[in-house]
Amino acid sequence: MASSTLRAQIGDHRNDLSIGFNGGYVFSSVGFTPKVTQDSHPGITFGLSMRYTCEKYFNTICSISAELNYARIGWKESILTANDQPVINAATGLAEAYQRDIDYIQLPVFAHLAWGREKKGVQFFFKAGPQFGYMLRESTKTNFNFADRNTTDRSNQTCAQDTMSVENKFDYGIAAGLGMEYSVPKVGHFLLEGRYYYGLGNIYGDSKRDYFAKSNHSNIVIKLTYLFDIVRSK
Repeated sequence: MASSTLRAQIGDHRNDLSIGFNGGYVFSSVGFTPKVTQDSHPGITFGLSMRYTCEKYFNTICSISAELNYARIGWKESILTANDQPVINAATGLAEAYQRDIDYIQLPVFAHLAWGREKKGVQFFFKAGPQFGYMLRESTKTNFNFADRNTTDRSNQTCAQDTMSVENKFDYGIAAGLGMEYSVPKVGHFLLEGRYYYGLGNIYGDSKRDYFAKSNHSNIVIKLTYLFDIVRSK
């Protein structure tokens, strides 16, 4: 009689570490309840990026990635009449405008799954994971005095947020993104990504005695990232 040992290796081990930097544009809003009508708030984001690739499982390249970013987000109000016309302020004669800028330090951590050419060429990726943020500062841009604002013509009468400072500086939620990566040997990796973030926390108190039942962030991010290899599997 003879015996033999069979061994099957499902995943190929990797030990790749890349670091770099990123930058992009953020379109943000805040989900208020009661509702506040809004346009997209424009802002920027930039920071440091890191990725550790641990395995290639069949055709899927499995990594963990993280970033440490600065981001300017917030909300921009759409102040309109019932006929969708701009609300004119009696004191200034101008269409009323209001924007709140909120600056955060953000830490997203992702499971990163990619398919395509690993060493040279193009691959596509999907990533998802938690994101944590801490507010640094906030500021308001407006062209009217709060005491003189035109509440009579507004179709949306929710105005309490205009004079309320952010109460909860810590923010957390879930982020996910899709993108494309182009790798050049001895040069690095260039990533273009679209990402969505949904906040699970509220910027204002949400108890029964508070004005807002919900006030969470929502962001769409378009981002470019450059990574270069520190450790690379042979």
